[in-house]
Amino acid sequence: MRQGLRGERLVALFILAWLAFHPPIVTLFGVSATVMGLPVLYLYLFAAWLCVIVLTGLVVGRGDAGGPDGPGETARGEREG
Repeated sequence: MRQGLRGERLVALFILAWLAFHPPIVTLFGVSATVMGLPVLYLYLFAAWLCVIVLTGLVVGRGDAGGPDGPGETARGEREG
């Protein structure tokens, strides 16, 4: 994945996370209802946080196969083969 595209996706993810945890959105879930005995607000916060973590892992985890320095290189920078 190109580095610029990864940066754009991380910026979009930041904006999405900012909106998800922005007080006007969070207060929508501040009701006295419960789901399986847990308050709706807590479920929303943990679900949104889990989504942010998973999406961050997908964006950052996509890299070139072969090692930390790119395809065909080992961790010490030596060429394979």
